[in-house]
Amino acid sequence: MSESQAENNSFKAKLVILVFNLVGILPLFLLRAIGKAAGYLIFRQQGRSYQVTMRNLELCFPEMPEPERLDMTRRSLIETGMLGAEVMQVWARPWAKTRNKIVKVNGLEKFTDPVNSDKATILLAPHLGNWEVLGLYMAEFGQMMCLYQPPKQAIFEGIIKQSREKSGTVAVPTNKKGVMALMKALKKGGTTGILPDQQPELSGGCFAPFFGVDALTITLISSLIQRNDCRVVMGYAKRVAEGYEVNFTDPDPEIYSDDQLTSVTAMNRSVEACVMDCPEQYQWEYKRFNKQPEGQPRFYKKM
Repeated sequence: MSESQAENNSFKAKLVILVFNLVGILPLFLLRAIGKAAGYLIFRQQGRSYQVTMRNLELCFPEMPEPERLDMTRRSLIETGMLGAEVMQVWARPWAKTRNKIVKVNGLEKFTDPVNSDKATILLAPHLGNWEVLGLYMAEFGQMMCLYQPPKQAIFEGIIKQSREKSGTVAVPTNKKGVMALMKALKKGGTTGILPDQQPELSGGCFAPFFGVDALTITLISSLIQRNDCRVVMGYAKRVAEGYEVNFTDPDPEIYSDDQLTSVTAMNRSVEACVMDCPEQYQWEYKRFNKQPEGQPRFYKKM
C-alpha cells in the first residue's frame, strides 16, 4: 500500500468514527425516526432491497395476500433502516448507556443455567431485532467468544471488533484460526454466540428447509454440539418503543440429533419460531436462498 493510500484510509477511518460518535449522542427516538425515514425511502425506490424482500416473503409465505406482502415489505425495510441507525449508536456509545435501553428480559435462566454450570453453551442469534445489543448483553454473564465476518471495507474491521468487545466479549474472525479458537473455548466449557442464518460456503453447509425453501445452512453448530456436548439457547433483542426486549428460548430438541441433517433442520425451525414473534424485524433483504442445489432454479435473477 502506498503512503497516499494509507493516508486516505486513515482519513476515511477518522471520518467514519466521527460520524458514529455524532450519531451516538442522539436520543434513541430521534435516531429511530431518521432510520425510519431512510427505510421508507428505500421502500419507495423499489430497488434491490425491496425486490429481495418481496421475493423472500413470496417464497416463505406463499399464502400471504399480495397487499399484506407489500405492507410487510414496507415495515421490514423501515425496521432495517432503524437497525442501521441503532447499530452506529450501539458501536459508538459506552455499553452502560445502551444497557439502560434494555427494558425487559424473558427466559434469562435458559441462558444462565448452562453457563453457570460450566456447560459449553451456544447462543444462536438470528438476524432478528438488534443482534448487536444481544451480543453485548450476553457478555455480562461470563466470558464470551463470538465469530464475526470481517467486512469488505477494511477500515470498519477495527471499529466492529472494538465495539463488540467493549462489554467483555472476545471477537474472532470467521476463518480457520477463529473457528479453532472457538472450539478450544467450548471444549473448556466456554460460551459462544453464533448467527445461525448466514449462508456458508458449500463446503461448510448442507441444504435444509427454511420456511419450506431449501437453504444452504451452516453445519458448524451441529458439529460443535456433538464434539463438546453443548447446550443451545436461542436469543434475540426485539425492538420495542422504549428500547429493547431481550428474549431467550429453547431450540427445537432435535437440534441435538447426531444426524446432521436432522440437527440442521431443527436449527432452522428454531430460527423460524423466533422470527414469527416479530417477522417485520427479520433481515428479509438478505439473499438467504441465493445458492440452491444443482439443477434447481435461481430465485434472485437480476436483483
